[in-house]
Amino acid sequence: MIAVVDYDMGNLHSVCKGLEKVGATPHVTDSPKEIDRADAVVLPGVGSFDPAVQHLRSRGLAEPIKAAIASGKPFLGICLGLQILFESSEEGTEPGLGIVAGTVRRFHSEPGLTIPHMGWNQLHFNQPDIPLWQSLSANNWVYFVHSYYVDPIDPRFCAASVTHGTQTVTAAIAQGNLMAVQFHPEKSSATGLQILSNFVSQVRVTVNC
Repeated sequence: MIAVVDYDMGNLHSVCKGLEKVGATPHVTDSPKEIDRADAVVLPGVGSFDPAVQHLRSRGLAEPIKAAIASGKPFLGICLGLQILFESSEEGTEPGLGIVAGTVRRFHSEPGLTIPHMGWNQLHFNQPDIPLWQSLSANNWVYFVHSYYVDPIDPRFCAASVTHGTQTVTAAIAQGNLMAVQFHPEKSSATGLQILSNFVSQVRVTVNC
């Protein structure tokens, strides 16, 4: 069972539909007990940083999320669900979950640059051999909607990057069971479904070990 965390900030229907298409059984929940019992956790998110972390903390979900990641079960953050894993954001004043050292930063303005970064863009794999990218070619286009990007202190967290204007920024992070992406795999056609399928395959491997 894959727990999809409900904190009133996620596009839950699209994420669940994407997981179902690749053979998973997603379960939308805001219960710490169900997150603890789940085989894997997905943290989606759409909106602003401060309300997101406020909602998580008000529902008592911050510590269960940290515990799930520390336990070694597969974890996938999506869009805002990536950003709130960090220590802080230039979008607001609330502290993030602090699971990953670093800051969420706003794109710098430059001539001709559109903010938010919205639409299809090509991924560059910084960690080409991780399970999340299995069966993907070197030229993959995915769908983004964001004005802020994550900036991890340790560059080894960066699993993929993307270029918007003259700025190349982190598009995905990965370290062990912790994976998170800035783009929306559930809106990224066949490439996105393959990424979700790869995550589900990793869940199955973990469960069967």
